[in-house]
Amino acid sequence: MSTDATHTHPPHETKLSKKGRKALLAGAVGNTVEWVDWAIYTTFSSVFAVHFFPGDDPAAALLATLAVFAVGFIMRPIGAAVLGNYADRHGRKKGMALTIGLMAGASLLIAITPDYSMIGIVAPIVLVLARMLQGFSAGGEFGASSAFMVEAAAPKRRAFAGSWQQVSVGAGGLIAAGIGAVITSALDSDALDSWGWRLAFALGALLGLFGLWLRTNVAESESFEATKAAREGEVKQKRSYLTMFVKHPGAVARVFGITIAGTLLYYIWVSYLPTYAHVATGLPLDQALTANFISIGYFICMLPFVGILSDKIGRKPTMSAFAGGFLVLAFPLLNFLDNNFWVFLAVEIVGMTLLLGYSANCAVIMAEQFPPEVRATGIGLPYALAVAIFGGTAPYIITWMNDIGIGDKVWIYCAIAAAVGLAVYLTMPETKGKKIA
Repeated sequence: MSTDATHTHPPHETKLSKKGRKALLAGAVGNTVEWVDWAIYTTFSSVFAVHFFPGDDPAAALLATLAVFAVGFIMRPIGAAVLGNYADRHGRKKGMALTIGLMAGASLLIAITPDYSMIGIVAPIVLVLARMLQGFSAGGEFGASSAFMVEAAAPKRRAFAGSWQQVSVGAGGLIAAGIGAVITSALDSDALDSWGWRLAFALGALLGLFGLWLRTNVAESESFEATKAAREGEVKQKRSYLTMFVKHPGAVARVFGITIAGTLLYYIWVSYLPTYAHVATGLPLDQALTANFISIGYFICMLPFVGILSDKIGRKPTMSAFAGGFLVLAFPLLNFLDNNFWVFLAVEIVGMTLLLGYSANCAVIMAEQFPPEVRATGIGLPYALAVAIFGGTAPYIITWMNDIGIGDKVWIYCAIAAAVGLAVYLTMPETKGKKIA
């Protein structure tokens, strides 16, 4: 049954049970490990590039390595469809174990692959395949882990539980940055070039084993078990991504629309704004990155509290505050940027505060759109498509706008995305406290 026509759930327990806390830990820690492995690639790309491509032109090698990074985004919708279907058919627990196993295995493969000088063209082929596998895994991870954490929560704590999905994403990026800082500081350039970068990927794979252990020792979600029992006796279950499009087209479109503004503005503020400020204002890059690090730490700490707020006042008000805030403030924020650390930090903090309204809600509100039998796929596939189309292209579009001399109009790009998001959030049904099975 589609949750387009949901029903009010009686107000039961409002605290996470012991089982719910264990599920939250397994989902969040495992997801953190996934994103450590994902982010290590970009952290060390400039170091290992010459090991997988001809080393006579380091710049060309780096560009080729970054092109391989983009392949991961292409694979995410495919992973969301295939692995989401697997999690909907065989369980969230098995789905999450599979995604973290694939991600860790890909990291280990990169760590042990011989240099281009030893195996020639096989080296870049292996790198492409490994990155495709990581993108495939990341695509399945969001839907399976979001469904698992939200389903484990009490009805009045679903946004709080779902917010930890995004906490773990941010924590993964920070841990990867920390690994990068420690290894690059502890090793000289020769050691870093020779084996230090391989150590980083090996550590990522080792962390993956810990996440795999957590996920194999947690109980399956009750929502999935109930749905599985209800399906007993069925000859064949249809692929969940087909069912999703046929029976829940409105929910699919809604998840896609919910993601557009969130992913675009998230990638701009979290990933690209330091570079943009450096290029546009001349702010030293180290200062921009420091401010970015501080603001991400603040963002991660605040996410659960905004999740609690959403559980109290609803998804629509908190999501609308995010989009409406950016619609009004995109122009002053981006035009206020200056060659000043404190000004940039203030702009980062204001933007991150607005983003909390989206990121604290995205996992829960997407889970609340679908019944359990298609939930992992319903969350993951339209989300991955929107991320690939809007989030993955945001840095390129902004760079292109700067190149053609209209970099001062980036605020219009942000405001349009915010306006689209606001229209979606104001017209979507409120799902706080609704029964999701």
